[in-house]
Amino acid sequence: MVEQTEKYRAPALEKGIDIIELLSLHGDGLTQGDIARALDRSQSEIYRMLSTLVRRGYVIRSKDDDLYSLSLKMFALSQRHPPVERLLEVATPKMRVTTRRAWQSCHLSMESNGDIVVVASVAAPGDWVFSLRVGTVMGLGNTGTGRVMAAFRTDQQIEALLDIHRLARGEPQLDRGEFMEHVARIREVGYERMPSATAVGVTNLAYPVFDHEGTAICAINCPYVERIDQLDVPSIDEVHQLFLDLSKELSAYFSGR
Repeated sequence: MVEQTEKYRAPALEKGIDIIELLSLHGDGLTQGDIARALDRSQSEIYRMLSTLVRRGYVIRSKDDDLYSLSLKMFALSQRHPPVERLLEVATPKMRVTTRRAWQSCHLSMESNGDIVVVASVAAPGDWVFSLRVGTVMGLGNTGTGRVMAAFRTDQQIEALLDIHRLARGEPQLDRGEFMEHVARIREVGYERMPSATAVGVTNLAYPVFDHEGTAICAINCPYVERIDQLDVPSIDEVHQLFLDLSKELSAYFSGR
């Protein structure tokens, strides 16, 4: 199997992907030399690849400081993908309605090749918010979203997911036994409610959205922040019910039930 994998490798393509993945971690951009050093490649091979990526519109080269950064082309292409496009068209307006009722932000995430990625985000009304940006890659084992996305798969599918998952920034090493205990509990209650493992004072409320086969195609997450001022807003239990209802509404649409 290893020999077959090596036989069909495409080194040039892999170099291009390496550059794109590296630039995705550096929003302010990197010089050609920075990229070459980070990837342990020669300046000449990095230059040829960067020139192609710039010509095709995936990377932008700043004329002022000679920095390379990602364009929005990949984001635009992802929005054309029919399942994602359809999901966002249906879910985003409903998310906005629910955030206004709950006075809390929410985001919608999907699994992509082992990564848990935010594909839509709606900020809470009011003057201050806690929300995640579209494109954020989240942890699998230490987030409510990741656990919910895994819970409604077969054990075999979960093992395959764990095998390909790459730790997100800040995500600790995953304990498979502990993770499966979380999965079993979520299967029982149908959602996750947990203190955030990434921010103090936030409670993660995460709910699956099912397709017609009962698989979670995405997850709705509300990073609940409790207010202690005089503004009269829904309690955490009321917010839980609002987002639970939203997940059921979206599941009914996508499952046809």
